[in-house]
Amino acid sequence: MIKTEGSGVITCRRCGNCCHLDVTAYVSLEDIQRWEKEGRHDIIAHVCDNGVTWSQNGIINRFGSAVKTCLMSCIYLKWHGLVASCEIYETRTKVCRDFVPGSSRLCPQYRRKLGTTDPTILSPKDDSSVL
Repeated sequence: MIKTEGSGVITCRRCGNCCHLDVTAYVSLEDIQRWEKEGRHDIIAHVCDNGVTWSQNGIINRFGSAVKTCLMSCIYLKWHGLVASCEIYETRTKVCRDFVPGSSRLCPQYRRKLGTTDPTILSPKDDSSVL
């Protein structure tokens, strides 16, 4: 949540934009150590052992298999109708835990923070400094 002048708190709308756009979620040593303690070797294997890389128009793993195509999303992003949820929410990466709704133009709540309904505000090409 983010507090804004005169408008209270901005909450996450669970739209999935922060998990579904062309973004990179970095994994910290703290994340890997936590997953090790929790026995989440499935997550560690995905982020460390797959050796993902960009190839032509998509991401492939070290075996040459496509990881995602078109608009990429986090593999832990799941949909319940129009509501996004994180399959590993309780142990998600630090970068995801630290993300504040409305803090990036990628987030629809950013418009609310600015007090505008202008849909073009979601275009990061206008001002990459806020991403």
